[in-house]
Amino acid sequence: MLSRIAESLFWIGRYVERADGTARILDVHLERLNQMPSDEQHSMSRDLLAIMGNRPESEDFGLNDLLHALAYDRSSPTSISGSLGAARENARRARETVSSALWECLNTTWYGLNQHRKDVVGTYRFCNWVLERTAMVTGLADTTVSHDEGWQFLVLGRSLERADMTARMLSTQNVMSSSMSWVNMLRCAGAYESFLRTRQAAFGDDHAAEFLLLDRLFPRSIVYALSDAESCLASLEPSYQRVGFGNDARRVVGQARTFLEFHQTDDLLSELPEHMERVQKATAQASDAISRKYFSQAEDLSWVGELS
Repeated sequence: MLSRIAESLFWIGRYVERADGTARILDVHLERLNQMPSDEQHSMSRDLLAIMGNRPESEDFGLNDLLHALAYDRSSPTSISGSLGAARENARRARETVSSALWECLNTTWYGLNQHRKDVVGTYRFCNWVLERTAMVTGLADTTVSHDEGWQFLVLGRSLERADMTARMLSTQNVMSSSMSWVNMLRCAGAYESFLRTRQAAFGDDHAAEFLLLDRLFPRSIVYALSDAESCLASLEPSYQRVGFGNDARRVVGQARTFLEFHQTDDLLSELPEHMERVQKATAQASDAISRKYFSQAEDLSWVGELS
């Protein structure tokens, strides 16, 4: 497969998942931010922007600035609109590989941004529309694209971004801890019903954090996403390794997953920030290793500040 096509498919997966994850985070925090006093609202807005990998340009950074930076700024690949635009552009570059249904869905979503501006539908409805559209893109990618090497790159990008976005979502719990319940955090990840069926009577903050971090069967848990990325990397380079791994990305992802799965602790919540930082660094390092190995003349399309 041409490295140009592989790179485009990889970033389609990442950008679509980035839009989805950012919409989930904004959706779950928006109501609380609206109810905060002005000073606290400004502080929380700056903290949330920092968690999403950016820094405010001034101290007078409020909710409207946050919404522009994370939802509506089409020039930024860290915003929802910018991510959807970048996904469409990568699909255009790989037009001979992506299915017509997938291309049309991304193209329609891009043009639909004009009808879902803040002044037209509001941010809450915008986020819900984005979740519907990204779910459609994911479904079409899985059902209308051959599950060959190209699809593996798409899923690889999606899995790395999903692990990163879940880590960022869990990091917001520390910022909003005074007003944020783990029930809402589970709902943010679409995990509430699955958590109740799995845990039944065992319900608590530590159980919810453990579910989103370590559950092997829930698709948005960090361990599940890292396992998916590992499987894709193994499929892309299936050669038998007698000693170690020549693929740096597979080594980094595997180390991150096994550390989480086999690390024992009596207080997961207190160690959560450390775990989330480790996951974000691992996904950034894996993405860099994938670019070096598979993509020629790869552009720096990483998260702003993700390697700092």
